[in-house]
Amino acid sequence: MKDFHAGVTSVPIPAASRAIAGEYLGLTKPRLNLLVVATSAAGYYLGAAGVPDVMQMVEAVAGTALVAGGAAVLNQVSERDVDALMRRTRMRALPDGRVAPGDARRFGVVLSAAGLGLLAARTNIAATILALATLVIYLAIYTPLKRRTSLATLVGAVPGALPPLIGWTASHGSISGGGAALFAIVFLWQIPHFMAIAWIYRDDYAKAGFPMLPVIEPEGRRAGRQAVVYAAALIPVSAMPALVGVSGAGYLIVALVLGLALFWLALRFAAARTDVSARQLFFGSITYLPLLWIAMIANRV
Repeated sequence: MKDFHAGVTSVPIPAASRAIAGEYLGLTKPRLNLLVVATSAAGYYLGAAGVPDVMQMVEAVAGTALVAGGAAVLNQVSERDVDALMRRTRMRALPDGRVAPGDARRFGVVLSAAGLGLLAARTNIAATILALATLVIYLAIYTPLKRRTSLATLVGAVPGALPPLIGWTASHGSISGGGAALFAIVFLWQIPHFMAIAWIYRDDYAKAGFPMLPVIEPEGRRAGRQAVVYAAALIPVSAMPALVGVSGAGYLIVALVLGLALFWLALRFAAARTDVSARQLFFGSITYLPLLWIAMIANRV
């Protein structure tokens, strides 16, 4: 019997092409975009009446991810000069010269436009407007403010908290109490998370001229207080999904336990203000959020 595959020659992708594709993928900050995908998908699922349509959910999540990826690319175009000054970012494709700024800018615009177009065509106008707001706030307000004031952290938490709300609105049709609860949880969660990062990389931020709290106040008292205040506020706010009927009593118990644990880590950071306590808070924060989403989805009402 003749081998069906005989004579078929595979065409390998040149290594240079794979390398270029990898550089452009890196510009979208795929690890950060994974959080966007996860939270927007969770928001869509929680906002749907009954079992959501999988294809529609994929389209909504893909549109949100494209907008977030485009925003990440355009942000790096704007900050390529300061990225070159920081140890943790100086080897990115733009400051290292592996991708030209003009090419990256076009790539970011195409991704953003594609994401907005997909959301407009396959979801609803409210979700599309929220995605556009994410893009505008991140690029036109947060990015320039980072060089001027520590309050940029609070501004940046707004677009960071919009992906779950976009997902919720895409399936639910409106923001409502459930969508507002998801937004508030992610908004508050980001502050202790960002304070830990800002402390760990305070020397880098100082070199780049970013006025993060641990830079303008090296003792770290204000950064510690903010971590504690927002972690404390997160405890009652994380109960909101149970109170508005998005999730049940089982979720409420998990949310309270996780919230108290994160609050304790924030207290330790505020008291010690060391790299060790900051890393503990950082890892605690990145553990907190996925566990909270899993509990919310598992106990969905």
